[in-house]
Amino acid sequence: MQKAHMAVLILAATAALSGCRPVTAINVLSPSAHFERLADVAYGPERRQSMDVYRPLDEAPDAPVVVFFYGNGWREAAKADFEFVASALTGAGMVVLIPDYRVYPEVAFPAFVEDGALAVAWAAEHIDGVADGARPLFLMGHSAGAQIAALLALDERYLAALERPAPPVAGFIGLSGPYDFLPLESGYLEQVFPEDTRPLSQPIEFVTERAPRTLLIHGTSDRRVLPEHSERLAQRLADAGVPVTLKFYDGSGHIRVVAAMAPPLGFIADTLADCIEFIESD
Repeated sequence: MQKAHMAVLILAATAALSGCRPVTAINVLSPSAHFERLADVAYGPERRQSMDVYRPLDEAPDAPVVVFFYGNGWREAAKADFEFVASALTGAGMVVLIPDYRVYPEVAFPAFVEDGALAVAWAAEHIDGVADGARPLFLMGHSAGAQIAALLALDERYLAALERPAPPVAGFIGLSGPYDFLPLESGYLEQVFPEDTRPLSQPIEFVTERAPRTLLIHGTSDRRVLPEHSERLAQRLADAGVPVTLKFYDGSGHIRVVAAMAPPLGFIADTLADCIEFIESD
């Protein structure tokens, strides 16, 4: 693709992702012949408790499984918009689950994290090898989705509350995530996180030596979620003796970090390569 066309695509992606929503063009230009998509798989009874499941056509029996949580400020977005993430990771031989989850104003914290736990439980029950660790399971998210994935990885109560054996988590990947965001600024987040629940909403407070190994990626030009979030979580994990890799991308903002997952946009940041390296080093 010519550089001019790439520039147009980047501008379109940046505009369309201003609420963490990807533009349709990114999905259209991402390859799809190498995977099978099973859409709208229910993992719970509620309207937004469904996921899209992507499996490589040449899937290996021990292929890693990645559950990816998108962002958008804990407000409604669409799982199908993030097919480009699945295209990228299935191209590396991974199984990818992208769940929708209940969001504000329908629910408040911790309902969306509880939905995330149900999605992980679905993976353990329906994909051979996840429950016993024969397939490594990775939790991954961008922005608000990184907060959800981080709590599932760090606060053991969510998976333990499912009344079934919790699958082992091989690793957590956080892209541009908020992990330590109190006190809240005035606005709708005061309703998303009711005051009595706020101490439980901070992933950094649940770091222990049992946390899974972690990859944190953040753009140095991110003004929506400041890079210090990833820096502070990385330090807390390191202090607990947890293997953690922190990657800062110079000049990248909040959106470019996830947009770079798209195969056509891999040249704008190293997100995909760094994620694949982290997963394959398990």
